[in-house]
Amino acid sequence: MIRLNQNICADLDQALSREWLETNGLGGFASSTITGANTRRYHGLLTAATNPPVGRVLLLSKLEETFVIAGERYQLSTNEYDGAIYPSGFANLESFRLDPFPIFTYACGKARLEKSVFMVHGSNTTVVQYRLLDSLVTRAATLEVKPLLAFRNYHSTTHENSELDPSLQQDAGSVSMAAYPGLPRLYIAHNAASVHADGEWYRNFLYRVERERGLDHREDLFSPFLLSFSLSKRKQAVVIASTDPQQAHYASDFRKKEVARRVEIASHAAVDDDFVRALTTAADQFLVQRGDGHTIIAGYPWFTDWGRDTMISLPGLTLFSGRADVAKDILRTFAHHVDQGMLPNRFPETGEATEFNTVDATLWFFEAARAYAQVTGNYEFIRESLYPVFAGIIDWHIKGTRYNIHMMENGLLHAGEAGVQLTWMDAKVGDWVVTPRSGMPVEIQALWFNALKVMEDFATRFGCLDDRIRFRSISDLLKETFNQVFWNEQAGCLYDVINRASDGVSKDDASIRPNQILAVSLTHTMLSPKRARAVVDLVERELLTPCGLRTLNRANPNYAGHYQGDARSRDGAYHQGTVWPWLLGPFVTAYIKVNGNTDEVRQRTLQMLKPLEAHLSQAGLGQISEIFDGDEPHVPRGCFAQAWSVAEVLRALCQDVYRS
Repeated sequence: MIRLNQNICADLDQALSREWLETNGLGGFASSTITGANTRRYHGLLTAATNPPVGRVLLLSKLEETFVIAGERYQLSTNEYDGAIYPSGFANLESFRLDPFPIFTYACGKARLEKSVFMVHGSNTTVVQYRLLDSLVTRAATLEVKPLLAFRNYHSTTHENSELDPSLQQDAGSVSMAAYPGLPRLYIAHNAASVHADGEWYRNFLYRVERERGLDHREDLFSPFLLSFSLSKRKQAVVIASTDPQQAHYASDFRKKEVARRVEIASHAAVDDDFVRALTTAADQFLVQRGDGHTIIAGYPWFTDWGRDTMISLPGLTLFSGRADVAKDILRTFAHHVDQGMLPNRFPETGEATEFNTVDATLWFFEAARAYAQVTGNYEFIRESLYPVFAGIIDWHIKGTRYNIHMMENGLLHAGEAGVQLTWMDAKVGDWVVTPRSGMPVEIQALWFNALKVMEDFATRFGCLDDRIRFRSISDLLKETFNQVFWNEQAGCLYDVINRASDGVSKDDASIRPNQILAVSLTHTMLSPKRARAVVDLVERELLTPCGLRTLNRANPNYAGHYQGDARSRDGAYHQGTVWPWLLGPFVTAYIKVNGNTDEVRQRTLQMLKPLEAHLSQAGLGQISEIFDGDEPHVPRGCFAQAWSVAEVLRALCQDVYRS
């Protein structure tokens, strides 16, 4: 349980920096700050996934709430406008906790009111409940609630317009509205004493995070009606927002089932440890449906499912949280989408073509399958469903596929062409490729070698002797070449990219980046123990922070210590010094490899991960952020909940630190 006291709740800046997240297993979600003030266009009480896990539309932005008792009116809501905060309900917020979902406690005169918010798993439904706690007032209290509606794509903002249809359909205990053609009808079930039609626009809500990001940061919201509830110790107020008809009395059963589901999730933690249990719970929020199968949401609030993120995240999110069945399902699902030897990088949201612009997602696919097989022992699934696909992938990479991806005569894997970013360092602004890494990036060679050795192991197990000889021959050549051309003797580490022009001129990149850590951390490595140790020592010295690894060392003239400003400024810093927590996973694995698997070494790595346990209470509550500033105090940035951040920390804790 995460609990924040009044010192944080009553401090507006601190409170606005704490965000909560509820998800529904479909790609839909609810999210806001603990104050109830939305600071992002992505904040809202119901973002529905109409075509799971995509087709996301933000229907219900928030609820405006006023608590009335003993003739006194207490505002529970908070909003920000240009130069003003109104109302200031956060001043009445006594505490906030995740237990297991968001619970707000308000102190209003002699009364205390508790509000809880959760989503129903498998349904585009959000349940909000209010109940009186201890109260010295014997008379019944009243709660007034105004839904504020957005009805839009979740990447957009709403502004007052005449196209909105304000018509309401009222039934016993329910009001529904279909604001625009093509968007789902919103049903709001309630147990209110009365419903008063409103039909007003509330204008110019300010979203401070979007303003910082140089994006549209003002929005108008529509209030269709006001609900008035009578509250007592015995009677709660219930609001259920959904794309399906609901009834207020469903709330109790919904709550019991959701609590039981989350208790079950936590019980599958691989280690009896609070940090591991918290990450196991966090992992569940990224596992969602895609068609009849499963996939992984890369991050909240704006990412969907990406091939690279899915394969990097899969072991941590599933194999160490008792979800091996989901891992198998994801591997099978993605195997069906392989095309020309490549895994999709991004699935379309609204009819666009599937994107295959990645070189590393496909290679991470092999490592995800290896991890699955090692944990489950289900090699029959690998043999029947994946081995033929993997063999085809190897063939395509040898002969060549999209974006000039092909194996060279020396065994190295070339990738890239002008204007296309294929590695995970993929920031691009217009025609400006921020981190051009065409040629032979170091982590691609590490992943290519690992994939070949994984296939050699599979071929041996399955009795495919010709394949085994072939894969071993290529990997032996690759290992010899890699050690000849990638070792930077002067720096005592690996080059980041080897790029020899057709005229023989070297354009090798000696930038100190974290990509080389994968040449040590992956299951199969090409480096000698001496060189592996040198790489780990340099990365620790130059790139390690309490939050993750910097993407560029501070001595480099291109280093950017802060990720902020407009899109160009942010993308210019994204991989130029910005800290990524997910890289702590490979670093911890590599550190233990080269320093010895002793209790002392594992305790040392545990201390490296511990700052992220404290982070669970600092930004996306219960989650790990996508990135942090390279410079101290390492302010969290980007998505407040990132799949591979959670996954790699969880994997490293369970697999390497605690060795579960």
